[in-house]
Amino acid sequence: MKKNKPQMKKEEFLEKYLNTQSPTGWEMAGQEVWIDYIQDYVDKVQTDAYGNAVGVKYTGQSSKYKVVIEAHADEIGWNISHIDEKGYISVVRNGGSDEMVAPGQRVNILGKKGNVRGVFGWIAIHERDKETPEVKNLYVDVGASSKKEVEKMGIHVGATMTYDAPFEKMGDYYLCRALDNRIGGYMVANVARKLEENDIELPFDLYIVNAVQEEVGLHGAEMIANSIQPDVAIITDVTHDSHSPMYNARLCGDVSCGNGPTLYYGPDIQRNLLDQVLGVAKKNKIKYQLGTYNGNSGTDTSAFFKSSGGIPSCLISLPLKYMHTSVEMVMKKDVKNTTNLIYHSLLEMSPKDDYRYIKRERIGVKGEAAYHV
Repeated sequence: MKKNKPQMKKEEFLEKYLNTQSPTGWEMAGQEVWIDYIQDYVDKVQTDAYGNAVGVKYTGQSSKYKVVIEAHADEIGWNISHIDEKGYISVVRNGGSDEMVAPGQRVNILGKKGNVRGVFGWIAIHERDKETPEVKNLYVDVGASSKKEVEKMGIHVGATMTYDAPFEKMGDYYLCRALDNRIGGYMVANVARKLEENDIELPFDLYIVNAVQEEVGLHGAEMIANSIQPDVAIITDVTHDSHSPMYNARLCGDVSCGNGPTLYYGPDIQRNLLDQVLGVAKKNKIKYQLGTYNGNSGTDTSAFFKSSGGIPSCLISLPLKYMHTSVEMVMKKDVKNTTNLIYHSLLEMSPKDDYRYIKRERIGVKGEAAYHV
């Protein structure tokens, strides 16, 4: 830690980080904010060609064991696909953007001349028949009257935009667009901070990862898994608060804000690692919830577990309300408990951990039944 440098307050960092646009493929500005914060708590920061950011805390012990804690840095948005002669802008999704919540939203367009404000327009209720929002009928208005006027603003086909929905605190909640999953980057960065402030030296190298392009296929996580080739990975992302109206907890899991992080069972979750994390939660009296899914988790866990010959991976999810809208909400105490669970899980890990389901190897030739245990 840089002893003479004033340390940014945690919520100050969170607000700055969330208020910085980082749509998929354009994560650089948010990554710079994240790097500026975490660099005080790690030995090294490294990046790659596509913008993945990694803070590394090296062990002073003679170990080649590597552990990753990871979140994704990108947020959903919209990309410009067409500008008509009257200056109206058509869009396509950038990630899992929801057309149902777009009309009436303010947006910030990342143009060549800087940010440009715009709005998603929509036909007034007085004149509407049966129109419903679809990607093909969405449009953005930037207050221009022609295509040339739009282009003079630095707006072009291929430019991206995000909702203009800044960070707020509302009661016991944080409220903002892009909490999926900028809140994960906040938590893993604060795990690094807590290790540094408590002067903890782990018996392995720790890689704190903020990966890009999760929202379009887990691409950044795949790059990182292949480049770092860790021995273990703990992934953090968000999950649905199924106690919100219109959810069916019987189908999507009984999860609610305020009841702690959610630990998931699934084919890509290494259950021995999961059992270890569950034990840590119980030992440290950290409230948690359980969930499951069919096949793919839809998170970066699914990229890590099948990389480099199979990386033991675990998913720790933060309950969130209203995913992929401009009003995502998470509870402050859940953020604290999720951070603490990751931190204490690292303290329990050792290079001697063996997570294999079958701890024996064949030593005989084909047809023999000899095993070495």
